[in-house]
Amino acid sequence: MIAAVLFVLACLSLLIWCVLLFARGGFWRAQPAAPLARGVRDAWPGVAAVVPARNEADVIARAVASLLTQDYPGEFHVIVIDDHSTDGTAAAARAAALALQCADRLTVISAKPLPAGWSGKVWAQSQGIEAARSLGYSPEYLLLTDADIGHPTDALTQLVVRADAEQRDLVSLMVRLRCDSFWEKALIPAFVFFFAKLYPFSWVNNPRNRTAGAAGGCMLVRRTALEEAGGIESIRAELIDDCSLAARIKHRGEGRHAIRLDVAAQSVSLRPYDGWREIWNMIARTAFTQLRYSAWLLAGTLLGMTIIYLVPPVVAILLGPKGLPAWLAWAAMCCAYAPMLRYYQRSPLWAPFLPLVALFYVSATFGSAVRYWRGKGGQWKARVQAPAGTNQ
Repeated sequence: MIAAVLFVLACLSLLIWCVLLFARGGFWRAQPAAPLARGVRDAWPGVAAVVPARNEADVIARAVASLLTQDYPGEFHVIVIDDHSTDGTAAAARAAALALQCADRLTVISAKPLPAGWSGKVWAQSQGIEAARSLGYSPEYLLLTDADIGHPTDALTQLVVRADAEQRDLVSLMVRLRCDSFWEKALIPAFVFFFAKLYPFSWVNNPRNRTAGAAGGCMLVRRTALEEAGGIESIRAELIDDCSLAARIKHRGEGRHAIRLDVAAQSVSLRPYDGWREIWNMIARTAFTQLRYSAWLLAGTLLGMTIIYLVPPVVAILLGPKGLPAWLAWAAMCCAYAPMLRYYQRSPLWAPFLPLVALFYVSATFGSAVRYWRGKGGQWKARVQAPAGTNQ
């Protein structure tokens, strides 16, 4: 009887993997877009980079330097919003600009106290956008980027060229996360894999598809599109601000508008995750938010992840040759994961261990719910942004 139940579960898992492989927008084939020719034009649109920063002194100098050394031909100004840092973040940003002898292209402002109903990052972004106006800039595009992102010198040019050539209102890159330590090698590729499964990039990039997604580390937004979508304040309470902004822009008005999301070829995260706990906290910050704080959706997610990722190896090992559907599901899982491992320059021998990685993500998702129920939801850099009972 038990063997029969296990066999049925294995068949169900195999069916799900067939759907994921062939009917989920090819999410598992995500790869960097080919670069576009820069071409010759009479004028390039102005761009303002808005960089919220809270206790980022260890990485912000490299991030700011990568922005100030862009080879972009048009007007480009960088605005850093120091969000009540206590580690000298603002001084590190200014020092980076002085070292490059371009302090006139960097503005550092201090964030005002966080008002009720705003998430910290979005509040800082709103002040950066307002600062661009008050300083007399009228950029056609806003580059919303994080204080821990390093950009290659042609990053901004490529973003603008693609936005113009393809008439996109938002162009976003899922930057390459650091993958050097053991825990990064084991857990980071799966983070992007699971994200792409939730938001298949081909669906995001199709204006006719409702799916909208973006990666907050690097988003080039057309200013007029942002204003038509209600401005940055329209997502003021959102913890998953990037995907919320993408949805606002894509679905504004009565039609659907073109946005784009790709994995980055060279833009990288400078933030290290040397231990498992840092990665756990990154997941736990917003995992329960993604489930709309619903215990039912949490239960469904835990059940679904169990069937999809844990049933295949367990049943394959328990039933041996008689568990053929489980072996096939496990093999399908490995095939789906292999391109992401290749993107992160990891051996395909990591693929069979994806069930263990999934178990880690499941436990972090449950931990996210526990934090919320304890009134510590959305906790990041000593700031609780989603206490239990709030309605994000």
